[in-house]
Amino acid sequence: MIQRYEKVEISNIWSDHYKFKKFLDVEVALLKSLEKRDLTAGHEDLSQKFAKAKINTKRIEEIEKETRHDVIAFCTSITEQFPAEQGRFFHYGVTSSDIIDTALSLQIKESLSIILRSYKKLINTLEKKSEQYKDQLCMGRSHGIFAEPMSFGVKLLGHTAEFKRRYDELNDFYQNELTGQISGAVGNYTIITPDIEEEVLTELGLKVEPVSTQVIPRDRIAKLISIFSLFSCALERIAVEIRHLQHSDVSEAFEGFSKGQKGSSTMPHKKNPISSENLTGMARLLRSHMSLALDNCILWHERDISHSSNERMYLPDSLGIMLYSIERLDSTISNLVIDSHAMEEKVNSNFKHLSSFLLHELIKISKRSREELYKIVQTASFEALTIDDLYAIIEKNLETDEEKNRFQDLKVLTQEDIFSKHNDAIFNRV
Repeated sequence: MIQRYEKVEISNIWSDHYKFKKFLDVEVALLKSLEKRDLTAGHEDLSQKFAKAKINTKRIEEIEKETRHDVIAFCTSITEQFPAEQGRFFHYGVTSSDIIDTALSLQIKESLSIILRSYKKLINTLEKKSEQYKDQLCMGRSHGIFAEPMSFGVKLLGHTAEFKRRYDELNDFYQNELTGQISGAVGNYTIITPDIEEEVLTELGLKVEPVSTQVIPRDRIAKLISIFSLFSCALERIAVEIRHLQHSDVSEAFEGFSKGQKGSSTMPHKKNPISSENLTGMARLLRSHMSLALDNCILWHERDISHSSNERMYLPDSLGIMLYSIERLDSTISNLVIDSHAMEEKVNSNFKHLSSFLLHELIKISKRSREELYKIVQTASFEALTIDDLYAIIEKNLETDEEKNRFQDLKVLTQEDIFSKHNDAIFNRV
């Protein structure tokens, strides 16, 4: 990840040094299990000794130049620190992917634990902002055109509910989908047994991959990236909404503008929605990883390494972008400035939005066809210049005294009576 968008806490987990540390954690957990079964020829404390081995990335790189194999280079850099009779039990019975893929799951797990904490905070911020504006009416729009008034809090709540769905999916993945393998070449347990594998993975806090056939199937990672991709849709949807609301001709909500901030190099008056635009770009980048993750599901026979090169690049980026985006959106929502007056002005000055409510009330009080009543209300909406005109034109077309008397009751209803009466029910559902 380039420094401008880097989240150091994620980058550290995906550094070469930390990756090799996870390799070592897997190997040490395996040694512990071997020791319990007296499979290390009397070297009962090997796991404790190897746990203290030094990770020397320069030495690993040096060995890999000759071996052209990163796991062999790693193993050699560790075993050369110990007597040969001890080193012979290191990497016993396993293949490279047992170490690589299990360590990869550990890296993903640690990254997700950080991401989920920040994600929970974002949801809390969205919930608070939604609740704060539950009773704030704004114009709802359909096709970008004024439709009917709605609660601005409910507008935000729609976004909150979407982000909650993604959180639940990501948390479920974190709890249930992170697997490891200690099954040997082509996953047939020639040397290592399934009970050793289960013991090692329990020690590491991972579930057992039911059928590994030498690699953890890449549909696991594709599922994670699909959750990220759906998150990116939620991210861009709310970012675009904020950008629209900050549009000069709308001016209902604005990103916070800090002291000393400048919006343009040449136009001092500008306040641009830079955070939402940035997040829109991040959402597009997140989604771009989906095709890689899907392509990586198709490996030759029991394995190849066509997935390896791109995973080294896109996985750290995906996880870093997730944390960056979550934290930036959290800040954006926290500092969002709402112009309640502008919202109310639009609601109050655009009375024609009452048309659908009036149509359905007329259906209840009149015996005429829906088509005829629709035409009456539509004509009134097109011709009226004021709300009084709207009511007068409709009333003129009512035929009976009963219809006219019942119509009078509609005039005293407030916007809140009509458009906000079910807000609590919606909030309670979410």
